[in-house]
Formats: sequence, structure tokens, C-alpha cells
Amino acid sequence: QVQLVESGGGLVQAGDSLRLSCAASGRTFSTYAMGWFRQAPGKEREFVAAISRSGGSTYYVDSVKGRFTISRDNAKNTVYLQMNSLKPEDTAVYYCAARRLIIATDSNEYDYWGQGTQVTVSS
Repeated sequence: QVQLVESGGGLVQAGDSLRLSCAASGRTFSTYAMGWFRQAPGKEREFVAAISRSGGSTYYVDSVKGRFTISRDNAKNTVYLQMNSLKPEDTAVYYCAARRLIIATDSNEYDYWGQGTQVTVSS
């Protein structure tokens, strides 16, 4: 069982940066691949970024490539999402998620979810 708690969301202007954090409980964090997803009002949840257990592999949705960076610190049981050059279309609730072993981009493959953190980007 893994419990996930996101933090770091807020209201920013277009072009600003934010760093989201997701703290995981338990002593087996390094056995989980981690992902970030987001859901905007009236839209389905979409994949944003994912990182492998070691951090050696990462995937991104095309719309955030070059602007967002996912990373993890297994010693701190935390995964991060650094978001730069934010745009109004990045406005959403951001969720982190965990799944055993293998990195994935499909939300259906993830077993554990945080409660989400709101990111609002004004133009």
C-alpha cells in the first residue's frame, strides 16, 4: 500500500514556474514507477509525465516536452514535477500516481493516486 500526498500547486501567471512534489509513504518507494496526470474542468484526465523506478527513464506528453521535468529522490520518497513556462492551458488539478515496477503512460495502469493539487495559470 502506498499513500501519496501532492503539494506545490497554486495560482501563477503565464510564463511563471512551479514545482510540484508528491510524497509517498512506505519503505518500498523505489519499487514503484511514478506518474503525473492532470485533469482540467470538463476534460478527461490526461497523462503528463512518468519516471521509472531508478529515474533513468522518463516520458512526457508532447504538450509539455521542453517545459516540464519529472524527477525523483528515492531517499526522500518524493517525486517532483518542475513546470516552467507555464501556459493557461496547463491549468488543471495535477495528480501523482504509483504503479509497481514498470513505467507506464496509461492512467488505468496505475494503482495508487494522490488527492491532487490545483494549478491555475492566468493569462
